[in-house]
Amino acid sequence: MGESRIELLAWVNELLQLSFTKIEQLGTGAAYCQIIDSIYGDVQMNKVKFSANQEYEYIQNFKILQVAFNKHKIEKEIPIDKLVKCKFQNNLEFLQWLKHFHDTVDVPPYDPVARRADQPSPTNGRRSSSRATFSRTSNYERSSSRISRNGHSRPLNNTSPGHAPMVEELRRQLTEMQRQLDTLERERDYYYTKLREVEQVASLGVEEKRSGVDVLRELHEVLYGSTVGRVTNIQNYGQW
Repeated sequence: MGESRIELLAWVNELLQLSFTKIEQLGTGAAYCQIIDSIYGDVQMNKVKFSANQEYEYIQNFKILQVAFNKHKIEKEIPIDKLVKCKFQNNLEFLQWLKHFHDTVDVPPYDPVARRADQPSPTNGRRSSSRATFSRTSNYERSSSRISRNGHSRPLNNTSPGHAPMVEELRRQLTEMQRQLDTLERERDYYYTKLREVEQVASLGVEEKRSGVDVLRELHEVLYGSTVGRVTNIQNYGQW
């Protein structure tokens, strides 16, 4: 199983000294370019637009990324048309792959701020730091999360204290989304059951040759019944 979005955001922010709050923000392609640059150090960072806010600018960033992939013979398709739409799932999957790739190669110390020296501030904002430079080996212990070449994985570090507010907010959002999902699932199951009841009433009406009035009356009871009772049933459905 790949890393969670919380773990991935923490990793990207630590590696690049940025403060992304959503996976979707990586759809500009800029962060992907710099992740590859942290490995090889030869991506055209002066042409990467961290402040991009238009799809055509995102595509330009991905073209730079594709050049880097080709140069280093990285055999991975970049689904540019999907990533630039800034959708969660597409970018999550690509970032999971990219982190795995990053973890399986030797990465030298890297100063992300210096590599972005000529860039305007990213739209998501650069994190403040009391240090002028950033050491890959001192700020993010690569060995603790690296996947060794023989296939054995090592446990992830605990989230850096500096990420605590972001992690807490993401957890809150996750809890709220789960609550909404549970509600939708209960509604789905409730109305599916209602549909089955309608089918049964209709089938019995045909088999027993009931009058149309009787069938309609029973269907009305199934569909509409008591409004208060219906709302209560939806809320309680699936909780017993």
